[in-house]
Amino acid sequence: MKAVHFGAGNIGRGFVGLLLRQGGYEVVFSDVADALVDAINAVDSYTVHEAGPGGTDHVVTGFRAVNSRTDPAVAEEVATADVVTTAVGPTVLRFVAPSIVAGLALRSPDAAPLQVMACENAIGATDLLRQEIATAAGADAEMLLARAIFANTAVDRIVPAQPADGGVDVTVEPYFEWAIESGPFGGALPAIPGAHFVDDLAPYIERKLFTVNTGHAATAYFGARAGIERISDALADPAIAASVSAALEETSAVLVAEHGLDPADLAAYRATILERFRNPALVDTVQRVGRQPLRKISRHERFVGPAAMAAERGLPTAALVAAVSAALEFDDPADEQSAELQQLLRTEEPAAFTARTTSLDPEHPLFTAIREAVAARQQHLGAA
Repeated sequence: MKAVHFGAGNIGRGFVGLLLRQGGYEVVFSDVADALVDAINAVDSYTVHEAGPGGTDHVVTGFRAVNSRTDPAVAEEVATADVVTTAVGPTVLRFVAPSIVAGLALRSPDAAPLQVMACENAIGATDLLRQEIATAAGADAEMLLARAIFANTAVDRIVPAQPADGGVDVTVEPYFEWAIESGPFGGALPAIPGAHFVDDLAPYIERKLFTVNTGHAATAYFGARAGIERISDALADPAIAASVSAALEETSAVLVAEHGLDPADLAAYRATILERFRNPALVDTVQRVGRQPLRKISRHERFVGPAAMAAERGLPTAALVAAVSAALEFDDPADEQSAELQQLLRTEEPAAFTARTTSLDPEHPLFTAIREAVAARQQHLGAA
């Protein structure tokens, strides 16, 4: 069995690729970074270190890497693969799609369907990848899409910034979750140990996005505001811990209303998530977790997404709006989106900024609260 995984970074090697190898797949990593591809091909094994209580080391073998930017062989690899996965970021899926199209064009029509799963921090990422493949395929879309099946997934594992001298080894947390919708496979499920297949993925995706991602980013922005460097240290601050917990209580209320999830189960899930963030063995920074703030305050992301759903249901949103306020203060010149965020705050009126960055309609019940948070940030900038 063979799996082609697009994105040979830390998530690719330390999570998706690891589980695929444990399932018996030969793993072909595909990436566009020359140095990374060369480094992977220069070793026969790498180690995934699980840092923290219950962690262990996993030695990974049976892999290789190809450069999808320069090596047309990636199409041959896709053509003969059983599984294709990605961990590249939702905005990069359109650049991955042409390689998959080329592979599907070479794939025998009699072969079993290629099992495609996009493992991204986004709702419906595999659906997005399928759309990008259809676009790239053009007139051949129907024929080529028939050679694959597409399943959405929800993935969860914290992979902090890695030590500079770590090579291709990866440090991760012991906890992980990989939920995959089962319907598209028609019973022929891929062999992925530790993954669980579910009939309805939506509750798992939103539970993860609105708890793990919301909580992680909120910790980063409140921590950055307080001048704290590490995520674990930020949650050691009682005021920050209270602010993050309040935001997650609001997202849990949305999950109960939207999906009928059990409040007690969600409370236990929140507690588990916060303990993961407190893991001192994971040296993770507020700068890394807080990067790309414009994406993180966009309409269907971790703050505005659940806050909009809450506002539409008449549920509390003050703690989520407070997290957005903290995100507006995230000022890291090394992060392109942070610099753009601060520039927009200095040049656009509050309503225009709110509409642009959140895509909320001015009549939406959340719009006024976000606009007021923007105005307060702009007032502070003007007084500075």
